[in-house]
Formats: sequence, C-alpha cells, structure tokens
Amino acid sequence: MNAIVQPALDGSVPSAKKTATRQRAEDYALWVEIVRPVFENVARTGRRFTSWEIADEHKLPDPPFPQSQWGRLVGLLRDEGLIEAVGWANSDRPGDHGSAVKVWRGTAAARRAAA
Repeated sequence: MNAIVQPALDGSVPSAKKTATRQRAEDYALWVEIVRPVFENVARTGRRFTSWEIADEHKLPDPPFPQSQWGRLVGLLRDEGLIEAVGWANSDRPGDHGSAVKVWRGTAAARRAAA
C-alpha cells in the first residue's frame, strides 16, 4: 500500500522517510562495496584466511549487523565461486574466546583470474 504524502503549505512535497530496515539494507550494500574488493584481491592470491584476519589486516569497517553479515559476505563469495572452505581454526577476534571459524582460500578460478 502506498502512503499518501501531504504537500506542505508552501506547495513542496516532503521526501519519503526511510524505514530502519531500508536504511540498514542500504548501509549493507554500501559496506559490501567497500569490503568486497579487498576479499576479491585476497582470493586471487590463494592465501588461506579467516574473515577476521582480513578485516583486521585491512582495517575494514563492520557491517550494520556484524553477528550475521560477515558470514553473509563470505557465503556470497563462496556461492559465486571466488572462495572455498579449506578447514577450521580458532578465532583470534577479541571476544570470540577462540571459537571455531572457517578458513577460506581463493578458488582455482579466482587464482587464474589473477594471472
């Protein structure tokens, strides 16, 4: 359902308000634009990494919802064939208490793209 927008007394039409959900989605898309190239470059090297190592090394910002969106990003890169899981490691991220995290590596296709 479209909301009716009431013009102001001067005849101007106010801009539509952004909902919190829409703002988070736009922020997530912007965040992906910022961090994705870094992960693509690392994938091309064939280096083994955890997402935290790359974020820390390159001083990358956190997404709007870090608890789930780091995983969403690496899942996207995996689904696109840029990275593959190659094992597990204990997290070095502060506050993670050494919990298990996936270790990733660029796929052969990603490494060939670098050549």
